[in-house]
Amino acid sequence: MNSGPHHGREPADFEGMTALVTGGGSGIGAATAALLLARGATVAVLDRDPSGAPAGTIRVKGDVTSDAAVRAAVDEAVGELGGVLHTLVGNAGIGAVGTVEDNDDAEWSRVLDVNVLGLVRTARAALPALRRAAAEAPGRVSVTHTCSIAATAGLPQRALYSASKGAVLSLTLAMAADHLREGIRVNCVNPGTADTPWVARLLDRADDPAAERAALHARQPIGRMVTADEVAAAIASLASPVASGITGTALAVDGGMHGLRLRPAT
Repeated sequence: MNSGPHHGREPADFEGMTALVTGGGSGIGAATAALLLARGATVAVLDRDPSGAPAGTIRVKGDVTSDAAVRAAVDEAVGELGGVLHTLVGNAGIGAVGTVEDNDDAEWSRVLDVNVLGLVRTARAALPALRRAAAEAPGRVSVTHTCSIAATAGLPQRALYSASKGAVLSLTLAMAADHLREGIRVNCVNPGTADTPWVARLLDRADDPAAERAALHARQPIGRMVTADEVAAAIASLASPVASGITGTALAVDGGMHGLRLRPAT
């Protein structure tokens, strides 16, 4: 349930800049790619299936679980972008449901491989191009990760997913320290439950999808799930040159879930 397409009223703060969005074929990644495009960036999308990426983006096929595939895909994207990369959005990720007992070692390895090592592989491959951009355009280069409220709040039935996103938060802070003096800012967004294709598939498997959807809406103080477009707006705000003073920051996009304690409605 996105808030709709972006219509040319966006600021042109990414004019002349390049961006690479992983997992940009659907959901938050596609919304982010569309928004960066609308705000003036030349955008490449890296996805296992990039066919759903917004029109006007450079579509590159790649799987973040393979270092060789990531390096080849990032090289291809950076080449198409002119050899310089200003904005990396590490968004590719997968979900997991269950307590610590419910997923075996293979599933733990699979989810951590995508959600954590996927970001590591992408950043590692992109850093040379990011450094080139930082040397030419100080204050305009950034990495933004899609993390989660699960990194900072204990959610039921999310042990594996939460562990992976806790690692993403720590990785973000460490990278921000490592690359600060190179002129590369590193931040993350922490969405609450977002109305995305993954959540839709989760609801489809529930015994009572309508009741489960209502519960997910009610869990957030604003009374609804956040939209992919709302998360994309937060990613763009952190990646924008206007935010050149922000690094090592996690921006919650969770309808107040992490910080508000409202009284029950009467």
